[in-house]
Amino acid sequence: MRPLLSVENLSIGFGKGDAVVRDVSFDVNPGETLAIVGESGSGKTVTCRAVLRILPRTAQIRTGSVTLNTDDGVYDLTKLSERQLRDVRGNQVSMIFQEPMRSLSPLHRIGNQVSEVLWLHRGNSESEAKRLVLETFDRVGFPDPERAYRSYPFELSGGMRQRAMIAMAMVAKPDLLIADEPTTALDVTTQAQVLGLIKELQKETGMAMILVTHDLGVVANMAEKVVVMHKGRVMESGAAEPLLKSPAHPYTRQLFDAAPTIPANPKLAPPLPEEDLILEIKNVSKTYKMRAGSAWRPDVLIHACRGIDLNLPRGKTLAIVGESGSGKTTAARIALGAEPPDPGGEVWFRPDPAREPIAVHNMSRSVRTAFQREAQMVFQDPYSSLSPRMRILDTMTEPLEVHGIGTRAEQRDRATEMLKQVGLNPDMLKRFPHAFSGGQRQRLSIARAMMLDPRLIVCDEPTSALDVSVQEQILQLLEDIRDEMNLSYLFISHDLAVVARIADEVAVMRQGLVVEQAPPETLFYNPKHPYTKALIAAQPTPDIERPINLKLVAQGAGSPDSWPEAFRFSGEVIPSLIELEPGHKVRSHV
Repeated sequence: MRPLLSVENLSIGFGKGDAVVRDVSFDVNPGETLAIVGESGSGKTVTCRAVLRILPRTAQIRTGSVTLNTDDGVYDLTKLSERQLRDVRGNQVSMIFQEPMRSLSPLHRIGNQVSEVLWLHRGNSESEAKRLVLETFDRVGFPDPERAYRSYPFELSGGMRQRAMIAMAMVAKPDLLIADEPTTALDVTTQAQVLGLIKELQKETGMAMILVTHDLGVVANMAEKVVVMHKGRVMESGAAEPLLKSPAHPYTRQLFDAAPTIPANPKLAPPLPEEDLILEIKNVSKTYKMRAGSAWRPDVLIHACRGIDLNLPRGKTLAIVGESGSGKTTAARIALGAEPPDPGGEVWFRPDPAREPIAVHNMSRSVRTAFQREAQMVFQDPYSSLSPRMRILDTMTEPLEVHGIGTRAEQRDRATEMLKQVGLNPDMLKRFPHAFSGGQRQRLSIARAMMLDPRLIVCDEPTSALDVSVQEQILQLLEDIRDEMNLSYLFISHDLAVVARIADEVAVMRQGLVVEQAPPETLFYNPKHPYTKALIAAQPTPDIERPINLKLVAQGAGSPDSWPEAFRFSGEVIPSLIELEPGHKVRSHV
């Protein structure tokens, strides 16, 4: 069979520097999935962008060819004119980009941006394009496709924006789909459903796919062939089954060793002590009003959080897990005082057992300033959380300047100390953020959060944008800092394997409600709620013999109306959070 795409001896360089991709070769057959695996900086994204020639201006394809074999003929994509390439991009070859906020126009509604592919390449009318787009939105997991169609990118969560990117790439049913970390920003249940959807489309249309990922669990569930890249070179390649079962190259084995996994036989743990609490969240709800899009319709009420009660003991880690839109980040913002809760909700913070607690839900300006010294946040995206115009020294010392702490020399010494604490060289203080890798930027974000010597750090998906080996380093760093400085973490994540590694207690959220809460050992050993079971089933493992159980995922991640009767809830009838055993609570009618 003739390959759909052939890449031969591809080398790519920037400016006058050495090649960053060297002699890369692979073939993709119709209907086949090829996975390109490697750490950040391995050259996998640059290789894929070269297929569609969407490289930066300073990049040059120095050697090699990229051949596309279609029914219309054979094309060397490295030699086509820009006009000819326009017919290929989005039509015969589509690409899903990793960072949706940078790939979507902030000025246009999501529906119009996705429909554009059908207008340009298929000639569909506006009504026909809208029908196809809404169908695709429904299939990629939008709970309200009509609302998503009318929304602007800033009105959607990161996971929802990524679903829109996936819909945009798949709506025209291309011959080849290049997916660059397509599920990195998605929760595991949506990831499982999207991967299942892509497989379905491949069967229906014969679409081939190049999957760029650092997640070997995703590779095991999706790929027929694998290419492992490191520092611009191919380390190992071949059929997925023998490569995943018995990797030959040391680098491939290193990737396997770094992959986080849910423990198979966890030991039961006692519930956390509740006598020394640094943070108490009591009866917290948050409701937003969203415009209906018409003057004749009433505003829509969005219940982001409903009746949340959580306690964080000093020196421990409480993880909040859930899908995009479950309310976990809203709960974290309320805990930090960035959002006020609805009337009746309370958040109490005790920086020291001997001091009076701070009412975070009702702070004056002076109290808020003092509170911000004690509680800091590490954000999900290390690229956008650091100012590209500020040197690292200025970024690090800015919190000290805001709070009037220390002389310039003392501030610099503190920045030097914190860089050493997170494993970075103090010489890096003179550089700008663009000079660092994703893992280094996340270390810098952690160092900046520690500059004020806080007692509480809220980590909002701090490892979701990182590859597995860097993720392992960041988790180890967070654990070491917590134990050394007696810090407390409120850890937001959609990845149960990461939570299993770092958390002392886990609260699972769905549609603004905590549906199950327990220590991770209890939660993974004895889950009760169908949504918790779905989260565990959806976690991909780097074992080709253990594919994701999509039926179990679909049941738990589906509408609450489809759950067993004991767990169902609606807008009017919500079951209580019942304690089944010490420390293990489940939202159930019985």
